[in-house]
Order: sequence, then structure tokens, then C-alpha cells
Amino acid sequence: MARGTLVNLDAMLPREDFALVDDDNPPSYEKFERISVKDLKEDGIIPLLRKPDFQRETNHWTPEQVASLLECFVNGDLIPSVIVWKSPTYLFVIDGGHRLSALRAWLLDDYGDAPTSLAFFGRSVSNEQERAAQRTRELVSQKIGNFKHFQARLSDPNLDDRERRRINTVLTRGIPVQWVEGNAEKAEASFFKINTKGTPLDDIEELLLSNRRKPIAVASRAVIRAGMGHRYWSRFPSPTCDEVEQLAKTIHSTLFEPEYNTPVKTLDLPLGGSSGVRAALQVLIEFMLFAIRNQANEPKHLKDQADDPDGSSTKEALREALNLALRMTGNDKGSLGLHPAIYFYGPTGRHLSPMFLGMALLLSRKMINNDKGFFEKFTKVRSKLEDALIAHKDLVATILQKTISRNRVQKYASLIDSLVGYIVSDPNSSLDDAQIVSLSGLSGKIITGSADNAGKDFSDETKSAVFINAALKGALRCPICNGFLDSAKSISYDHIRERARGGLGSEANCQLTHPYCNQAVKNKLPLTP
Repeated sequence: MARGTLVNLDAMLPREDFALVDDDNPPSYEKFERISVKDLKEDGIIPLLRKPDFQRETNHWTPEQVASLLECFVNGDLIPSVIVWKSPTYLFVIDGGHRLSALRAWLLDDYGDAPTSLAFFGRSVSNEQERAAQRTRELVSQKIGNFKHFQARLSDPNLDDRERRRINTVLTRGIPVQWVEGNAEKAEASFFKINTKGTPLDDIEELLLSNRRKPIAVASRAVIRAGMGHRYWSRFPSPTCDEVEQLAKTIHSTLFEPEYNTPVKTLDLPLGGSSGVRAALQVLIEFMLFAIRNQANEPKHLKDQADDPDGSSTKEALREALNLALRMTGNDKGSLGLHPAIYFYGPTGRHLSPMFLGMALLLSRKMINNDKGFFEKFTKVRSKLEDALIAHKDLVATILQKTISRNRVQKYASLIDSLVGYIVSDPNSSLDDAQIVSLSGLSGKIITGSADNAGKDFSDETKSAVFINAALKGALRCPICNGFLDSAKSISYDHIRERARGGLGSEANCQLTHPYCNQAVKNKLPLTP
């Protein structure tokens, strides 16, 4: 699977649910052997072409792969067939969606940032998506040229016959088509069989596609695009669709905004890290599972959920996920306002999903069990806890690295819980490396740091680490718990002298606090004289 910057071509071919067919109005089209570039125009077969709802998102190719496919097409090199199934309503592309999307992107000069894509994504695309699109456009321009310029050359009276024949050949050349015979069940089985060969589905893709009717599968897809893009929830009643989209948009902004960039130059960091589709989907699935689990710790897996025919379970999953997110951040009265740079980012400014998910797991358990005492204890020792997490950030990252990957989320949750308990039991004790290692459940001495192999230039990781350390030294703290404030996302304005005692809404009587500290902690303190 391609790594690095990926091009989002998901807007090039619409999606449709296999189940949404109209048997009373069979199509009048016949089978054909090839699909040419001109067929991908609006007056061609595009109105009939669809990707199945179980097809992967068309965002798995790098700019180099897109340019290479187009170069092969122009040069007459072999391009594998696309596989199509004819339903009573549409032509479904079972395999070859990336190939056709790349050709249409060339036709429209839209690699994820032009009108068709902008309309599809609600005119909101990430900087990463824009950079990938621009890089692709530059490569295509260098290697084969913009399609409109390519086509316009036919009008050049000085064009020699050989080049004219070549251009005409390209404009009329088609990609071979193979047809799947049978019903929708046969077509779906063909898709999964095809994708066990060549470039297979990754684990997350297969999980979501195999469980695409489950509430969390629908909800996570909605959140990752902030309620935009393909509407996997379109079969739900219209009012439910509207609510799903609004909840998804709110959760997306809560967890994934502002956009994460390196090197880090601000402490206003997204709690969930980058919103890049594959990594973020994994985070969202686990986060939502934590949010909806009951006291028996069920459901354990996405597949354990029942299918959601009407959207009610999807809405509930989104509501619970938002409740958990708003306990971690935001301005609601129960918000802890956790500072991302302390709890969710490693020593080099890189987001560590086990830290984010570990904290989510810990808080969700306390919420499910209505453990109000934990939040009081957490606030009581928060200052010392956060100072320790900052001072021993390398050690915490190393502890996670030495833990098998599937256990890292639980390891971080247990470590934070143990640290809180330890500090509460002995407020005057010191937290050194040995004690933290012991509380983590590991033993022996753990060596932190990395080899001194830096070049003459500062790396993005070095720049990020230096910025975060310097910025935290001057960051705002809550006067009630003395913990760090994430002032960009979570803050409460508190009367120093309470209104009940005649306190005024003046600048001199205002202090910035965590929402939880203001509402839950301050109300238990004696009134200020």
C-alpha cells in the first residue's frame, strides 16, 4: 500500500448502495468492451457509473502513482481491465475505481481541490489534500500535460501528422472492461475475492466494509469527513440524516481541529491528531467503542453491534462519543480541558494515538461507573501529575514503545490511573523514573533518548520538541488546580469573589479556569470573604 501523501479522488465517481435499485425501470444500455476518456464526460456514461457503497475510498494513490497511470495511458502501455456489474439502475465499478478516477481527474484537472471535489466535500478540504492535489497537477503537467492543453493541440495547424495520430489515439483509447454476471450478492463476493489479491484491503478497510451497516462504522465515516463527502447514512430518514451530519461535524471539530502541521508552532493542537483518513478512522472506531460500552464492557468489537436500519443507534453512538469528547475538552461545565501537548503528544511533538485513546478509555470507564471521586482526585493532584508527564515525557513514550502494540492503550490508561492514585496517597513523594516505571508495571531500568546522529540542520521533530517545551513554560495555568489551560479550546471565566457574596463582573474579579474546576470544584470550596 502506498504511503506518504495520498491523492483524494473520491469525488470523481459517485457511490450508491447496491440495495437501492429500481427493478421496475431496467436500463436501456448494452454491455461495452472499453471505457475511454470521452466516456467519462458528463454527456458520456458518468451518470450511470457508480462505486458500490462497500468500495474503498478512492484515496490510496500517491501523486506519483496517479501520474504514472496517466503516463501509461498516454504511451499506450498495458492497463488492467476494470470490472463492472450491471444492476437494474447503474453500472457499478467493482474493481478499477482508482484507474477510472485518475482518468476523470485528468479530464477535469481535479485532483481533490477543484470544483467537483470542492462540491463533494462541502468546499472544505484539508491543507494536506490541497498539497497532494497540487503535487499531482505539477507531475502530470511535467510528464504528459494538462488534458485541455493536450486536446487543444489538435487545433494547431502546424502539428505534424504523427503527433496528431498519437493524440487522436489517446483521446479515443479505452480501458478494457470485464463484466460480473449475477446478482448483487455475487458482485459483492467478487469484490472481496478480487481484493484478497494484488493490493489487498487493509485491516481498517475490510473491517468497515464487512460491517458497513453497524452504527460505529457509519458514525466513524460521518465524523472523518465532518458530515460531508459520500453520505453512507443516506438510507436513514431525512431528520436522522441531518442530526447525524450535525453531530459528526461537531465531533470532527472537537477532535481534529485545528489541522495538525509540522513542525509544531502552536500549543493549539488537535486532540485526535491528524484527520488523515486511515489513521483517524482507527482512532475513531476505538474512541466510539469506549464511549458506548456499558459496565460489562460491551460491545468489545465493532462486529458485536447489530445492524442499524433506521439510524437510531448511529445517532446514539455519536451522542455518546460527543459526551466523552466534551469531558476531555470544550467549554461544557464537566470539561477537564486536557492539554493535548501534555496528554496526547510525544516528546518530539508527534501525536501518539495510544495516549489519546488511553486517556479516553480511562475517562469513559470512570463515566460509565459514575466514579465522581476519580475526577475530584484527578483535579486535586493535576498540577503534580502534569508536571511529571512533562518532565518524564521521554520515559512515558519509551514505556509505550516497550509495550506490545495492542496493549498500549490499556497501558497508558492504567499508568495515568496509577499515577493519580500514587500522588493522592502520598502528596509529598517524588516521582522519579524508577517510580514511574514501577507504576507502569514494567521492571528494571529503562533507557530513554536516541542516538546523537543529528545533521547540521534542525529536523521538524527537534523544532517541535523545542517549541513545545518553551511554550509550556509560559503557558496559562488554572488558579484552582494549578493545571495547564488549553485556552484555545477549553476555558471558563470564574468570579474570584462569588456573585453570591457580591462579586462583580469586572476584570479585576475574573480568573481563567478549567470548566470542571469552576463548576464542580469551586462550588465545594468555602466562599471567598
